[in-house]
Amino acid sequence: MPPKKIENLSFEATLDELENIVVQLEQGDLELDKALTQFERGIGLARSGQSKLQSAQQKVDILLNNTPDGTLSSFNQSMED
Repeated sequence: MPPKKIENLSFEATLDELENIVVQLEQGDLELDKALTQFERGIGLARSGQSKLQSAQQKVDILLNNTPDGTLSSFNQSMED
C-alpha cells in the first residue's frame, strides 16, 4: 500500500512516521535511492508537523486573547499544497 498523503495525516501519525524514518536512516541499511526517498518524505513530514503546531498555537492564542466584551481576533490558516 502506498504511503498516505502527508496532508491527510494527523499530527500524531505524522510524528510516528517521522520517528520511524529517522530510525531507518540512522540504521544505515537503506540503499541510497530509498534513503533519499525516505529523507525527502521526512522533510515533508517535519514541515507538515511544524505547520500543524503553528496552527494549533495560533488557535490557542486567539482563544486566550478573546474577552467577553472584546472582538474576535482574525485567524489566518495557511494550507500547504
